[in-house]
Amino acid sequence: MASERQTEANRRNAGSSAGPRSVAGKKRAAHNAYRHGLSLSLGSSAAVARQVDKLSRKIAGNAKSEIVLRYARDAAKAELELERIRKVKVALVERVLVFGALGPTVRFGPVTKALRHLKLVIAGKAMLGEPIDPLATLPSEEPERSAEAMRRAVPDLIRLDRYEGRAVRRRDHAIKRTINNRLSK
Repeated sequence: MASERQTEANRRNAGSSAGPRSVAGKKRAAHNAYRHGLSLSLGSSAAVARQVDKLSRKIAGNAKSEIVLRYARDAAKAELELERIRKVKVALVERVLVFGALGPTVRFGPVTKALRHLKLVIAGKAMLGEPIDPLATLPSEEPERSAEAMRRAVPDLIRLDRYEGRAVRRRDHAIKRTINNRLSK
């Protein structure tokens, strides 16, 4: 049990690490969950429910136990989540193949945007010079083109590993519990 002094220290520390404070930082952080949609659950549509039910029946086999069916359902949901994550990864690489990069290139419009960019250059957070078209630097021949697209996509693919690893662990845990409960009957 934490003392009142520890609780107060925890509150102070939490207040100093509450995320971005600037309007721009808050706006940027607000869009983090919308980048690929993987932080959202599968949803509860009828089509998803049918897929989960069909796959959980395959996993559970002829088991009638509610516990086994529940773990099989958890494994099925995790497997469908893995399928969704892998589709996002493929789409990410395909986007790099088509556009040459994932992020938008720097295009200057109004003077205020150019001034903001110059401030970033001075701060060492951006490069000075003409923006390079990422598609122009992508090799035109296969397999070099695909290899370069994969190389450019690797940082984002690594970020998606977090979601994939979590789904794999959930699936494996649910399958182990399913098997253990089937064997104990």
